[in-house]
Formats: sequence, structure tokens, C-alpha cells
Amino acid sequence: MELWKRNLIVCWFGMFVTSIGMSQLGPVLPLYIDRLGVHNTALISQFSGIAFGVTFIISAIFSPIWGLAADKFGRKPMLLRASLGMSVIIFCMGFAHNVYILIGLRLLQGVITGFGTACTTMIATQTDKDHAGWALGTLSTASVGGSLLGPIIGAYIGETLGLQNVFFLTGALLMVAFITTALFVKESFTRQDKKVLKVKEIWGIIPDKSLMVTMFVTFFVLTIALYSIEPVITLYITQLSAHSTHVALLAGMAFSASGLANILAAPRLGKISDKIGPHKVILVALIMAGLMVIPQAFVKNAWQLTGLRFLLGLATAGLTPAVNTLVKQITPDAITGRVFGFNMSAGYLGVFVGSILGGQIGAYLGVKYVFFVTSALLLLNALWVYVKVNKKLDLNENIKLTM
Repeated sequence: MELWKRNLIVCWFGMFVTSIGMSQLGPVLPLYIDRLGVHNTALISQFSGIAFGVTFIISAIFSPIWGLAADKFGRKPMLLRASLGMSVIIFCMGFAHNVYILIGLRLLQGVITGFGTACTTMIATQTDKDHAGWALGTLSTASVGGSLLGPIIGAYIGETLGLQNVFFLTGALLMVAFITTALFVKESFTRQDKKVLKVKEIWGIIPDKSLMVTMFVTFFVLTIALYSIEPVITLYITQLSAHSTHVALLAGMAFSASGLANILAAPRLGKISDKIGPHKVILVALIMAGLMVIPQAFVKNAWQLTGLRFLLGLATAGLTPAVNTLVKQITPDAITGRVFGFNMSAGYLGVFVGSILGGQIGAYLGVKYVFFVTSALLLLNALWVYVKVNKKLDLNENIKLTM
């Protein structure tokens, strides 16, 4: 088996369980915080929001730092550091004595992250141009799928095996990721003892700054679209299934449907982007995703919502690999890790902003407006991509054909 294919398999598993570890706390946080001695409903809500959001905010800050370390010391050391560190930290959450220890551990989890950045950088730099879209598409299924399936997995383990076992099992899975990475990931990396470039200097090296900004914003908007529904989905399912006794399970299924669709469609769409160009896949995916969000505001039951969330996942599946492929194409190899770190930061910020935005819109305007605002963001992003990316790249292709 080729080196990059073997590394892709190991990185996929590691990113999948890492993403689960980042997201599985969502449905169990309020219950766990209540178990830690906080019984006031308002305080539980407040502490849950802090505990969930702090990981992604800190991750957004540290992701470029670990990207720099990956460029300087190699990607495999970053994979080992992140998987081992997160395994220990998440395992320790099961022994937290109070909510402040839990929040502190969640903060440390955000600091130690960087597995996804190192994986993306390694696969992007090791894979040849003809297979880059497929490889990055396959890898993206691990990140997005793990993030979206994490809440339902966490809720199921919490209900059947107990809340503490959510942390113990996730920590054990991450330890398996550490061991498989240590044994099977191979990297030929030559350390370059060069001056550490500042952000301004890195920005000066990037050949097409406008295109890069558009890709960062697109990844940011994508994660907002995927996570804006999370704070209100249980409420929405309650409204749609007033007499059901399985609201939590239905909500988890509706939320995770996008993740399942992403896992199924992303590799195929990655191959398509290799053939026709990632910028074309990005534009079509944004338009389809924007249109798929609107009907979710008018569903009559939970199963219709789940079906539409699945279709949304099929549409968004092409976005992450296409964005990563385009970022790779316009980034010099020497700064690939740092640039992917910035892109990952945009994704982490999108998770946080999406959760906050969805909750606020749902509270002040109503749940249906969450879908309208999300659709508007996706369609406006599609228009921007068409103007700033597609027209420009298509024009360059036509010029090359006539020469």
C-alpha cells in the first residue's frame, strides 16, 4: 500500500475520534454539571455554554501555533502530542469534582488540540495532485462526521453506560489513535531551521490573498451553517413531536443525519473536484446547501427534518475537501501547516459563532428564522465565491486554452 494511503487510513481514524471527543459533551454537559452539584437551571445553562464554547475559542487561538510547530518539527510529532494529550485530559474529565475543574479541563482540551491541522497538512503535502481532492475529501468525512455524530454517540453512552463512561471511553479511543499513529504513520520530514515567520510575513508569501480570504470565510460560514441548529434543535423537535417520549433521540438523529450524509458523499465529491476543479464544486455545494436549509423551517414532523438534514449533508460534503484542495493549491509547501492552522481556526470560530447565533435568533425571533438566516449566509457566500473565485479562475482557464 502506498505511504499516503496508509497514513490517510490512520489519520482518518484519529480525526474521527478526536472530533467525537471535541463534540460529544454537547448533550451530556447539562446532566453532568447537575451531577457536579449545580442544580439551578439558569446556572446549568450558563456553565454548559461556557464549558462547550471555551474549547473551540481556545482551539481557534492555538490551531495556527500548532500549525507552525508542524511545519518546523514535522506532522507526526503533532499527531502524537495531540492524541496523547487529549486522551489524558478527556479521561480526567470523568473524575472532575466540580464544574470549575470541568471547565478548566475543557480549556486545556482546546490548548492541546491540533490533530486535525497536522493530519490535513500531512495528507495535503504527501498526496499527488491527481488524488488530492479525493484524499482530502475522505479525510474531511472524519472531522465533520465525528463532530456531527459525536452528540448522539455521547448521549447514547451517557444513557446506557453512565455519564462518566462518556469520558472514559472517548479517552480510551484517543489512546488507541495515539498508539496506531505511533506504529503506522510514516513521515519523511527534513527539519528546516529557518527564521520563524510572523503572520504578516506569511501573508506576504501567499500568492493570491483574495482567494485565500474567500476560502477562510467559506469554511467559517460552512461551520456556522452546520452548527447554528444545535442550540435549538431539541426545542424544534419538541414542537414537532409534542407527544413523543424520545425527543432527545429524535434530536440526535436529526442533528447527526448531516454527518452520515457527509461520510457517504465527501470522497465522491472529492474525486469530482479533482476532475472539474474545486472552485466549481464549492459554488454548486454552497447554492444547494443554501436551498436545502429553507424547507427545514416548514417541516411538519421530525422525520421530514431528519431527511432534509441528510440532504443538507450531501450538499455540504463537497465544501470542506474542495476548500482544503484549493487552499493547498495556492499555498507554498513551507507554510502549509500554518495556513491550514488558520483555516482550522476559522472552522472552530464558526462552530462557536454558529452555536451562539442559532441560540440568540431562536430566542428572539423564533426557531424558523435560524434556517432563514443560515440559508441567507450560504447563498451570499455563494455569490461572493462566484464573483471572487469562479469568474477569476474560469477566465484564467480560458486564457490558457487560447494560448
